[in-house]
Amino acid sequence: MILVLTSCGSVAEAERIAEALVGERLAACVQIVPMRSVYRWQGAIERAEEWQLQAKTRAALADRVEARIRALHGYDLPEIVLLPVQASADYAVWVAAETGEGR
Repeated sequence: MILVLTSCGSVAEAERIAEALVGERLAACVQIVPMRSVYRWQGAIERAEEWQLQAKTRAALADRVEARIRALHGYDLPEIVLLPVQASADYAVWVAAETGEGR
């Protein structure tokens, strides 16, 4: 299981990406969390209100999830961070089932 993180500049974009990932069974669950970011972009320090997506999925789907986020994202360089996750056995089974494993 992995956790995929990305951030969006609007709640509408975050909801659109989350809906696509879950609807297409690329993620079992996506949480949308408001946040404030400080980052360097093109030589300047920027500040932005953003929404972080935390998508739970199978490692086998990482490339497809990344491609889908890139296709739907409005940023020139979207944040896409993939983290390995150790989850409880029953939660991992649920994530696998909801993302099409065994279908």
